[in-house]
Amino acid sequence: MNAPPIVAYVSDEMYVAIADAQVEFVDPEHPANTFVARTGPSGAVSAPLTVGRWKVSLAAPGFGSKVSEITVTADGEPSMLRLLSDRMYGYARPKSVCAGEQIELCLHAAEPFRIQLMRHGFVRAPVGKPRHYEAFAPLGDRQLIPDGDISASGAQWNRYGCAQPPSGALFWEAPQESGLYFFHMSARSGAHFAFPVVVAPSAPTAKLAVLISEYNWNAYNDFGGRSNYVAAGQLPDRPSIAPRQESPWFRDTGGRWWNREDYDPLSFDRPALFNGVGEHEQATDPMWRIGTEHLAPGEWRMLAWLEREGIAHDTYADGQLDDGSLDLDDYDALLIHTHPEYWTREMYTRTKEWVFERGGNLMYLGGNGINCMVELTDDGTAMIARNGDVSEWVNVRSFEDVPEARMPSRFGAQVENEAHLLGVSTTLTGMDTTAPYRVLDADHWSLAGLDVSAGDMFGLDSLDRRCPPGGASGHETDKVNEFSPANIELIAKGENPDNGGGEMVHFDTPSGGAVFSVGSISWPAALLVDEGVSAVTANVIRRFSGERDPS
Repeated sequence: MNAPPIVAYVSDEMYVAIADAQVEFVDPEHPANTFVARTGPSGAVSAPLTVGRWKVSLAAPGFGSKVSEITVTADGEPSMLRLLSDRMYGYARPKSVCAGEQIELCLHAAEPFRIQLMRHGFVRAPVGKPRHYEAFAPLGDRQLIPDGDISASGAQWNRYGCAQPPSGALFWEAPQESGLYFFHMSARSGAHFAFPVVVAPSAPTAKLAVLISEYNWNAYNDFGGRSNYVAAGQLPDRPSIAPRQESPWFRDTGGRWWNREDYDPLSFDRPALFNGVGEHEQATDPMWRIGTEHLAPGEWRMLAWLEREGIAHDTYADGQLDDGSLDLDDYDALLIHTHPEYWTREMYTRTKEWVFERGGNLMYLGGNGINCMVELTDDGTAMIARNGDVSEWVNVRSFEDVPEARMPSRFGAQVENEAHLLGVSTTLTGMDTTAPYRVLDADHWSLAGLDVSAGDMFGLDSLDRRCPPGGASGHETDKVNEFSPANIELIAKGENPDNGGGEMVHFDTPSGGAVFSVGSISWPAALLVDEGVSAVTANVIRRFSGERDPS
């Protein structure tokens, strides 16, 4: 006797198979024609269905039940059905706004909860009163997710599967003060989830603009089963059973990792787990979880230091530079930091013209920046990474296999090598190591007040715990190359192994502008705990933006 064919796979929000889910199929044309089945360990469900449309009801312990629909085809290709776990989640739509604009809250919980907006500067400051959420309908605060690739389509919360439009309680007016804010969700059970939103000023208030890397957040967000690092090209044909054995993190399962010219979009309309912060986390706390040090929690440390030092600044996100709502001519200086890896062509062109033609000052206090070009979809709800085909490089496991251990500039393949603007670009050497910087040019103005000589070191301490033993030069590091401006000055270099230290550089432009780069993701994580890193950063910011020490 032949077993019935596999008609669908059932997986969770991370595209991991759900075993023993109950699945009921109903023929909408003939409701008495019904089949009930359960999923196996692979999430597969078999049923003797005829070709055509079928109504599907799904239920599994620990997940919200759902009604969906599949179309059984003659070729027998199984459908992809998705269920959302009872884990608490949330995200803002959009993730960056201007002061006074409306933020739509997309919230998911299986129990009553409350939410508090907090501004994350040097101290965490609550904004307004907390709001309490408890739907009248049983489990009415649960969201649903679409079937298929939600990494591309978006989670569509408050839209998908909702009988009513979102209520006014799900909208929050953005505060008047620009900055990085987090919505903190907490429930009586102890569950907690925090998600960020960037608030830009309604009008400039300072001489310094600080850019938050929202596009970088999205590139690393694997909610739905894909990011630009997990199944980058497309969702695998089948959900994962045991990610350690078969995930695209470890081997090709059909998702393909950076070995193609075309990539499916990555939606902004999703929660992002790496971007969360702890319920009681402070800016001076170490960052232990891998990923947080180069996303929103790491960027918070940069903003916390600015606030501690009393340096006035306005905060923006990538999209606001891309669409021109951040007018660089309103500012003396732009600060990009931590890990601004993903930029659009428009962002780069606007910034380079401002620096080289109109006297703008750029501070790059990060590492592996502007290394990959992204394009937004026509509706702006998703982005596509233009990685190109670098399959030969990503399989390299030894520095000796690559001339100069150079990491290919994916941005350079589309526009130009980022060293034209930043003075430096990333290499394989230095990755996943940390070290202090060694002074090369002790007379440079950026080192004023440090009382150092050539050969001395600074930047020994850091809040980044990803790469022990610690130091301001690390995680991923950038160096001068043949595309760097001819007048570039090398001030200091990290002591990382294999000559992999980040190179601290400065150069002036003919228009009167200037660029200062440190070439290290770990730099902002050192600001709050290392006096040398703090002093150098203060020297550069105050020179570039005209600010003065408030004391």
